[in-house]
Amino acid sequence: MRKLTDIEFGQLKGFGPLGNVGSGEEAVKTFSKFISSTIGLMTVVAILLFIFVFITGAIGIINAGGDKAALETAKKKITTGIIGFVVTIASIFVIKLIGYLIGIPDILNFGFLFSMITGY
Repeated sequence: MRKLTDIEFGQLKGFGPLGNVGSGEEAVKTFSKFISSTIGLMTVVAILLFIFVFITGAIGIINAGGDKAALETAKKKITTGIIGFVVTIASIFVIKLIGYLIGIPDILNFGFLFSMITGY
């Protein structure tokens, strides 16, 4: 049985570190590093977005000047930012809890996870 990594694609290659992947353990390490980096980047973007929404909501409260509609809009913006931040952090804990319950204590370590699945 042929593996997907054995198929010859000619000149077709990926970009960056994903374009120079061999097979076996090296491919698992590269892919798990890519997934971990992507999740880390998305978490940082979510935190930066929270800070931006929180600051713009605070500026909206300062600039409301007694206008109840503007004050409510700013409060909703801050509440939305806080809810998004809590959901982001809670999702990491829920994933870790699910991993613990199904017997994979280090579920966010994708190298370990893929090595369990593939045997490399």
